[in-house]
Amino acid sequence: MDLKSKLQKIRMILSDVDGCLTDGALIFDEQGNEIKAFHARDGLGISIWKRKGGLIGFVTRRCTPVVRKRAEELKIHELCQGVENKLEMLADICKKYELKPEQIAYVGDDLVDFDIMKAVGVSACPADSVPEILDAADYVCKTVGGRGAVREVIEQILKSRNEWKDFGF
Repeated sequence: MDLKSKLQKIRMILSDVDGCLTDGALIFDEQGNEIKAFHARDGLGISIWKRKGGLIGFVTRRCTPVVRKRAEELKIHELCQGVENKLEMLADICKKYELKPEQIAYVGDDLVDFDIMKAVGVSACPADSVPEILDAADYVCKTVGGRGAVREVIEQILKSRNEWKDFGF
């Protein structure tokens, strides 16, 4: 099946956080609080995706208040922090939302994302992902992690359906 056909089936996007929604840097202040930079383009893309009826979730092995804050701000559907087994989490998500894996796109950038990327309908990665993930992805973004890569994936899905030009604002 060609990529456009796969993209047209997507109902939910799941994205890793570090390296996809952020540039992957782990920065701590003097009190030990983690600081992350999220790009506004990803946020707007997520808002557009949700207005079109799409589901969105963040998936990460780490647990941080800053990710919870961003998830709350964007009112995402699923926040999965502390996930050790992303395939098990995928099964739970499919059951909860009555989706098939082929209706889910996953954005990942590193080796911990490899198995889930092989299990979903569309796998995507930022341009600066590790070589194994670049080779495994159905779609490699022109954009690097933390600079709008998730937005780029959303645009590709909506363009495949001729829905990108109607932003819903």
